[in-house]
Amino acid sequence: MVRTGLFSNLAASATDGLKKSIKRRINFTDSLRIFVSGGSGGQGYPVYGGIGGDGGNVYLKPSEKLSLQRLRQKFPTKRFKAETGRNSRRNSLRGSTGNDYVIPVPNGVCVYTNDNTLLGDLVNVEDKLLVAKGGQGGCNTNNWNGQKGQKKVLSLELKILADVGLVGFPNAGKSTLLSKISRTKPEIAEYPFTTIKPQVGTIFYPDLRQITVADLPGLIEGAHYNVGMGHKFLRHVERTHLLLFVVDATGFRLSQRSFFRNAYETVLLLNKELELYKEHLLDKPAVLAINKLDLPDTQTEFEEVKSRLQQGDLTDIPTEMQPKTLIKFSDIIGISAKNNDGITELVDSVRHTIDDNLQERENERISANPT
Repeated sequence: MVRTGLFSNLAASATDGLKKSIKRRINFTDSLRIFVSGGSGGQGYPVYGGIGGDGGNVYLKPSEKLSLQRLRQKFPTKRFKAETGRNSRRNSLRGSTGNDYVIPVPNGVCVYTNDNTLLGDLVNVEDKLLVAKGGQGGCNTNNWNGQKGQKKVLSLELKILADVGLVGFPNAGKSTLLSKISRTKPEIAEYPFTTIKPQVGTIFYPDLRQITVADLPGLIEGAHYNVGMGHKFLRHVERTHLLLFVVDATGFRLSQRSFFRNAYETVLLLNKELELYKEHLLDKPAVLAINKLDLPDTQTEFEEVKSRLQQGDLTDIPTEMQPKTLIKFSDIIGISAKNNDGITELVDSVRHTIDDNLQERENERISANPT
């Protein structure tokens, strides 16, 4: 049967799932608005030509040990102002510069101005971003009056830093998979939206290679419209080097008021959600894991999904469910995260895909800039 009305029941579906998790969503913050102000310049001393000190600047500096939640708790007013420059005095004609204010922020924060202009992307702990300049001290060019510092309202948006992002609808088994391939112990339960905040685990390989994997809050249809956890999920996907799709072989239904989607339709919908949010996400390397093959009749479903994806078959798929561009999976692997089946093959595929992509990019860089 052909199913239509892709987004017609989203509000009701999202409400059903979110009601069960609303009380547990208070522990994670991935966006925060703050006010920053550079220090004012000190007053000059025109009689003796004394120059006031410049106001201090405001900087943002990443920290691996800080979260936006902790930043908000530590600075509840969310207002940060650098020190005012010293006035020129008869016994000290050159006023000293005001102290800078360095605000610690989580590693992986994007900084936007009030008009949504990107000021900076803080992904390395050695980064330091100037966000508000201090005012000039009083001197002959400004009539000896110290100038006010810059004032800005900034939006901080955290994007998780991880090599791999797990992409899938709720209850696809992403948390179970993460617990099996890493030392992370995420919350696992048989209802949607168990994962309320990103969980990051690490795959440890025998040769000491390490690859980080982020289990992100489950998508739902309409995520690109910011339905459900929408942009909270999709924002984090942007940072990853590889997308690991995890799909339930038995299909997916968020609630009794939602459409049922079989495994193949689920893959297409995940593909479309990424495409509608930011099309360039489809250029990332990707691996598909069809999960729960321990259940009856799922092997047949796995083979059908694999065959149709390889053929690019969109027969009987409603137009509104069809992505413009089908994502190319480097591997399609059947697994049972619960029983550890296929896990070794999957983690090997993840590594090979990432390594091959990094080597390809390095070759392109060398070709573009030969020495």
